[in-house]
Amino acid sequence: MADYLYATLGVARDVDAEQIRAAYRKLAKRHHPDLNPGNKTAEAKFKEISAANEILSDAEKRGRYDRGEIDATGAERPQRPSYGEYADQPTGRRYSHAGGAEQDYSDIFADFFGRGGPAEMRTRGADRAYTLSVSFLDAVNGATNRLTLPDGKTIDVRIPPGIEDEQVLRLKGQGAPGFHEAPAGDALIRIQIEPHRFFRRDGRDILLELPVTVAEAMLGGRINVPTTTGPVAMAIPAKSNSGTRLRLRGRGVPAHGQHAAGDQFVTLRVVLDPSDEGLATFLRERPEGKKFDPRADLMEHS
Repeated sequence: MADYLYATLGVARDVDAEQIRAAYRKLAKRHHPDLNPGNKTAEAKFKEISAANEILSDAEKRGRYDRGEIDATGAERPQRPSYGEYADQPTGRRYSHAGGAEQDYSDIFADFFGRGGPAEMRTRGADRAYTLSVSFLDAVNGATNRLTLPDGKTIDVRIPPGIEDEQVLRLKGQGAPGFHEAPAGDALIRIQIEPHRFFRRDGRDILLELPVTVAEAMLGGRINVPTTTGPVAMAIPAKSNSGTRLRLRGRGVPAHGQHAAGDQFVTLRVVLDPSDEGLATFLRERPEGKKFDPRADLMEHS
């Protein structure tokens, strides 16, 4: 079966030598007996891919195989190779196929083993995941928060300005330790932003609903408005109404990296003072005139 060796390596018949080598290295790393102790299936698979590689990686043998001059074992007539010929060689070093030349596999396992072989295999530490609750203002302005781990160890986590809810920060080398001096894993910190009593966020902008008195709305003037970095003075136009939206430029999420600073949008909400009897008296005693009907437009279209 002329396609058997190609199928064993998972490649097409027209691939070049480099593609054959890459396919073999990938499979050898997965099925090598040193990485699968006691796994007979892995041993059998390693035997098959090694035999296939011996023929297909040799231009002359590959040509003879493609022309049907030799079979999948490399012989003129059926000859079943034995895995014992591989296993008798020094572990992790050289393996030879019956009737074939020795091949050096040491470079294949360089990513897996240290100088001391499998007993000193270097393995990067695992990543560890944590969750950190962050206040709304810290998320907007940036901060450094301390995270206490289950084992009592603490990590200082730098919160960049404008971080998003559920965003994950990666702290390199703060995960599980590596094996045999391999690098430690990373700590993956998922950020949960706590809601604020007054502020809301829309992208890089901050939203605030601001209560104002009837006098402030009617007469206008300058009042102090809270922002995420402290109060600022803002002008209220005369005859403003509930729902009037004003902008404080540059008072949103601060500029950071490639992000420009956002704005703060203030929506006015007129609030009556229930203890203001003077206003009630004035409204009851004011002269009759043209009455203002705020619902007129609704009635016309109902």
